[in-house]
Amino acid sequence: MSLNLKPNLSEPGKRYFQAYTPGDDFYEALIETHRDLSDEQSALVNAKLVLLLSNHIGDLSVLREAMTIARQGV
Repeated sequence: MSLNLKPNLSEPGKRYFQAYTPGDDFYEALIETHRDLSDEQSALVNAKLVLLLSNHIGDLSVLREAMTIARQGV
């Protein structure tokens, strides 16, 4: 499996009329997750989220590829 870099967000059973809508929905949920948190709490939530999603993905080669891409230009 290789890292999917194309838009791939959706919610089962929900119809979208614009291709970017699922991404907007995700961004809104992510911002809401961080609402009213301190910078330290927000960083902890991000760390937990990375670990939870990494476990869900499970494929170390995909995770390594994602880490390499994420680090580029930083």
